[in-house]
Amino acid sequence: MTTPDELEQRFTLLTAAARYDQLRLRDALAPAGDEPDDDAGADPDARPLSREEALELLALGEVIVRKASYGRQLTVRTARATGASWTQIGAALATSKQSAWETHTRWLGEQEATISDSGTEPAEPVREPS
Repeated sequence: MTTPDELEQRFTLLTAAARYDQLRLRDALAPAGDEPDDDAGADPDARPLSREEALELLALGEVIVRKASYGRQLTVRTARATGASWTQIGAALATSKQSAWETHTRWLGEQEATISDSGTEPAEPVREPS
């Protein structure tokens, strides 16, 4: 069975998005599941997804969300390092400065929880927005 954890190791954000788009487009173009497929010469790109492909499409969506979220938080870190305020970051994310700060702080906590005992330092200290 295809899982996001398995696919996350196999795909980059770009390759996951490309495969997702390929499957999503095919799913959108395919005849409804209850329609008989009498046309043997039908476009192969318009054939319905198999169960495995439908599950892969769902798992790829989760992989994309995970990878995009990780990249988003790295960019928040970069924005802070370049002097952006939490108000500016919140505006760029279409949210409040408090929500942007809380999301980033939660992400940092999750990163710290996954750090091995190698002595790696946390990504950055975070101060509450003023």
